[in-house]
Amino acid sequence: MTGIRISGLSSGLPPNLVEQVIEAEKAPIKTIQEQKLKIEDKVKLVQDLETKISDINKNLSQLVGVKGFVDKKLNSSFPDVVSGVLDPDKAAPGEWTIEVLKLAGKPSIVTNGFPDKDKTKMGVGYIKFNTTEGEKEVYINDENSTLEKISETINNSGLGVKAMVINDRSNKEESFRLEITGGKTGDDNQIEFPTVYLLDGESDFQFVKEIKPQNAKFKLDGHEFEVSDNLVTDVIPGVTLDLKRAQENQPVRISVTENQEIIAGKLKSFIDSYNAALSFIQTQNKLSNDKSGNPRLGPLGGDSMLRMTESRLRTIIQDMQNTDSKFKRIIELGVEFNRGGTLNFNQDKFTKMVAADPKSVSDFLKGDSIKTGFITQMKRQLGQIVDPSNGTVTNRKKSYQDRITQMDKRIEMKEKALSKKEEQLRNKFAKMEEAMSQIQAQGASVQSAIAGMGGRG
Repeated sequence: MTGIRISGLSSGLPPNLVEQVIEAEKAPIKTIQEQKLKIEDKVKLVQDLETKISDINKNLSQLVGVKGFVDKKLNSSFPDVVSGVLDPDKAAPGEWTIEVLKLAGKPSIVTNGFPDKDKTKMGVGYIKFNTTEGEKEVYINDENSTLEKISETINNSGLGVKAMVINDRSNKEESFRLEITGGKTGDDNQIEFPTVYLLDGESDFQFVKEIKPQNAKFKLDGHEFEVSDNLVTDVIPGVTLDLKRAQENQPVRISVTENQEIIAGKLKSFIDSYNAALSFIQTQNKLSNDKSGNPRLGPLGGDSMLRMTESRLRTIIQDMQNTDSKFKRIIELGVEFNRGGTLNFNQDKFTKMVAADPKSVSDFLKGDSIKTGFITQMKRQLGQIVDPSNGTVTNRKKSYQDRITQMDKRIEMKEKALSKKEEQLRNKFAKMEEAMSQIQAQGASVQSAIAGMGGRG
């Protein structure tokens, strides 16, 4: 009798049979995972489009404010005489003529001269100042009684004045003087001679000269005004003038105008962001060969979401705007479609329009900021595309994300079912192996008994 052959397991089956069965059962899961990866790629593309649409909105918001263009500049025909800065939200375009007659000056007082600044001691005592807060005394001891130390002590006293040592070479033997300057210009800020009480000094210390404060004087469009500071803030709305030099009989032309270069640059940024969104859509709808050489659209190609988005973007460029402006379409300002389906921007034409009639250009763009105006209408169209609750692009992204969530649940359910099935298979094979082992053991016992009987014969 031929003996029972045992090869590998008792059953003779492959040792990784369960793994092979489970691997075969995973095929549907892998299919779902591959589909999920494709959907995830689409989500990234939709998010990319969403960002591009948002960039259009952001660039539009920076172009025009409630009062018109937010980018203005101050021009001065003689900036070395008068310059200034402006608040673009408050300043309005206009032109003025200014003639600076006298600059505002700070009060100052000067001591007599000394041979040095850091050796000769002025004595011990105090210097009394009359301030807006009453009399203030600066105490001088033996350690801080040199000219330089007195200057430091006054500056650290918080009196609102500035002390400094000046080397006046008009008197070479006693050239060092102490000057004290008031903190504010204007004739309301006079510094009185302080009272000096210094004893036992090596040299007399006293204030000998003074310059009284003065107001600035200037003519604005022929009318003379007097102010206490060289920075004038309450003459031209939204403008702070800086009077730098008195120059009688030298009229300075000051004007506030739209900063055409910056305005045009911002409109160009809008055009660039708009074209980026259109180019994205065109790329998705364009046929190109896949890895197998077969023509195929982009992952989002043919999606109705793209068609609706493109339609909304193009509509606002072509539509007529009902505003108070003499301009009715954006094409009149140098913005138009090219043969490739994106926008061209004639910056020179736009700049000339702004220079010739800035209000009309601004009115066309902003309208009433509620219902009318190019920017208002564009923002409305963009809102219908990326509105968080029901925007065209937003809804498509949510739809894809919901599909991914459903796929994750299906994968989870199938993996749990496979895990349970694997456990059942292993239990079955284990029992089968145990049964086969017992049968083989019994067969071996019978064979041994037969062999023994043959030996006795």
